[in-house]
Amino acid sequence: MESTNNNRGFSSNLGAILAATGGAIGLGNIWRFPYTVGVNGGGAFIIMYIIFVFLLGVPILMSEIVIGRRSQQNVMGAFKVLAPKHKAWLGVGVLSIVAALVIYAFYSVVAGWTLNYIVLSGSGQLSGKSPAEISQMFADFTHGSFWPLIYQFIFLGLTASIIILGVQKGIEKYTKILMPILLVLMIMMCIRSLTLDGARQGIDFLFKPDFSKINGNSVLDALGQALFSLSIGMGAVCTYGSYIRKQDNLFTTSLWIAGADTFIAILAGVAIFPAVFAFGLSPAAGPSLVYEVLPNVFNSMPGGMAFAVGFFMLLSIAALTSTISLLEVLVLWAVEELHWSRRKSAIILSLAVFTIGVFCTLSFGPLSHVTIFGLTIFDLCDKLTATYMMPIDALLFTLFIGWYLPKVDVYDELSNSGQLKARYFKVYYFIVRYIAPLALLNILIAGIIS
Repeated sequence: MESTNNNRGFSSNLGAILAATGGAIGLGNIWRFPYTVGVNGGGAFIIMYIIFVFLLGVPILMSEIVIGRRSQQNVMGAFKVLAPKHKAWLGVGVLSIVAALVIYAFYSVVAGWTLNYIVLSGSGQLSGKSPAEISQMFADFTHGSFWPLIYQFIFLGLTASIIILGVQKGIEKYTKILMPILLVLMIMMCIRSLTLDGARQGIDFLFKPDFSKINGNSVLDALGQALFSLSIGMGAVCTYGSYIRKQDNLFTTSLWIAGADTFIAILAGVAIFPAVFAFGLSPAAGPSLVYEVLPNVFNSMPGGMAFAVGFFMLLSIAALTSTISLLEVLVLWAVEELHWSRRKSAIILSLAVFTIGVFCTLSFGPLSHVTIFGLTIFDLCDKLTATYMMPIDALLFTLFIGWYLPKVDVYDELSNSGQLKARYFKVYYFIVRYIAPLALLNILIAGIIS
């Protein structure tokens, strides 16, 4: 699609790739991916993850992009255009919007933590602290009811300020700035980590697969991480798809997005695990790896303060590119369906997200006693989206492409109205029709019974 104003369309294919990749690259890659690799045994898990990214992730990613570009609409409007006689499909758009809202609410909590850690590491407050003291500092901060909310609000404000500027002057412009910075910081982290004594163990852990550590849960974790890391099933890919120009090749665009996303995830492992092994720490530390374990590593290495500031800046940038994509799902819906201005949409919806996010933040402290189905408010939001909403949404997107939208229309979109040969189409269509739905059903069932 050719852009006619600042609120509709990327100006280039590079802008589309960087924006979509930025939306996919986030805490899921730099926070979640390393500890998921750690608890699943390292290299063998990474091999499975890469296979799933390209075998299933790319076809599902392409399907969401096709729906967005074909319709030239927000995630709800897309189904109004493509399925005008079957309004039940609007439920896919509704689920996407709700998922984006809830994910953004609890994601902004963790994003706010990254800002706090930039301040702590930059001011030297983490220096010289024992592991127990660092763990206590993390607990004291997350259990608080003031600073966590302040940092969360600041992060929401940063995101909204970029979204208000529009697609080209906001999203595209700033992802073109943020993504190269993220890559440079990541490479610097990797170089520093690889120069530590004992780093070889971390590299062996990552790249020498031990398939004896693989079981059914590991396979499902690899499949789930592959889809989660590509931001599939929350409407962001469909939304950005509506901004991609008609002359751009959706297959190569999807490959670039998936390849860059995977590359950053593996770089995150290279930045983290050599340091973890160099200082004799456990690679299976879990979610606390970044906020409680790594500060101990930084304290133990020469130039650790600078390394810590760089790492948490990296986390913040990754989080910001993701929150931009989440808020854009909501804002484009409000602009096109409610006919609000972009500024009004960004402000009101950010405040709505903050209202929900307050309860997620306080669930670590004053509201920690409030549980629903045995889960805190934060954990409930995480569980609802990751276990139910995202897999169901991704499943419905694939069913729509594979079984509802005419095959000729899908081919027309992927071949750019016959301008491209799209030789991969038969394989793609078979995967979307049969293999992807079964894989997504397995993830959904596994999540329900776990």
